Amino acid sequence: MLKLILFFLTITSSAYAQISGCTDPQASNYNSTATQNDGGCRYKALNLKPQYSVRLSDTLKETSGLIAFENLLWTHNDDHDKTIYGLDSLGKIKRKIILGDLTNNDWEEITQDSKHIYIGDFGNNYTGNRTDLKIFKIDKKSFSEEKPQIETISFSYSDQTDFSPSKPNKTDFDCEAFIVSKDSIYLFSKQWKSSKTNIYVLPNQIGAHIAKLKSTLDTKGLVTGATYLEDQKLVTLCGYTKVGKPFLYLLYDFKNHDFLSGYKRRINLKLPFHQIEGIATVDGLHYFLTNEALVRKPIINVLQQIHYFDLNALLNLYLHK
Repeated sequence: MLKLILFFLTITSSAYAQISGCTDPQASNYNSTATQNDGGCRYKALNLKPQYSVRLSDTLKETSGLIAFENLLWTHNDDHDKTIYGLDSLGKIKRKIILGDLTNNDWEEITQDSKHIYIGDFGNNYTGNRTDLKIFKIDKKSFSEEKPQIETISFSYSDQTDFSPSKPNKTDFDCEAFIVSKDSIYLFSKQWKSSKTNIYVLPNQIGAHIAKLKSTLDTKGLVTGATYLEDQKLVTLCGYTKVGKPFLYLLYDFKNHDFLSGYKRRINLKLPFHQIEGIATVDGLHYFLTNEALVRKPIINVLQQIHYFDLNALLNLYLHK
């Protein structure tokens, strides 16, 4: 009988020890008694202003991706140009590395891990039926020496069965954002019809692969870039709505690679009518973003720029807990 009572007390104590709820003090539904994040935190709307914005060279009118590597910010254009440009924090071009052996069909993103740089030639917004989607994997040492050693990873989407052409900017099989984690690549699609993003995964290996659908996030906008701090469990997406209002989407404190299991927070940016495309960070607190030129005269005349944002007030508590 004593053993039965002790067993019952152990089970009861364990149940009370794990209280699910919102564990983020910044959330509107924060539960101070919760000990386990249930992924359901809600946040008040926030509009974030850049610390500064600087015009980029006309060479970078179609800047489309951004990473921080070797004390420079590296970006590229999304059409024909095969050059990767190294910028300082004020957007001035300091280095140029040409990937002469490649073709730029539609380079929409650049990302990295500890040993490689990756370029996503997977823009698919014009007719939505590309069958040559690929990712270029470049050894970092060879890149820095301007003798890039490049491998190719090809893929198709597991849920795309119809390859008849669509009208421009009408497909849900477009992509402009991805991250790499060890032996896997994660794609964040740019869904023109639904303004959501599908998250796909494929092997980080040379060859042709099927990108398998993992989950869907309602970003209420078009995702165009991603940056990832694996040791901090922090993914930051950028993008803009169909009427050109830019945003960030934070995914953090998730379990393993289930990016939607943790905190999910959308942040509006005070940059009206900006086609934000690239995002990079070193510490998760300070971010650089770039936007393409967007000219629709006489109403819209937004030049290509680099912007600097400080997210200390939002993420300092999480990153230093």
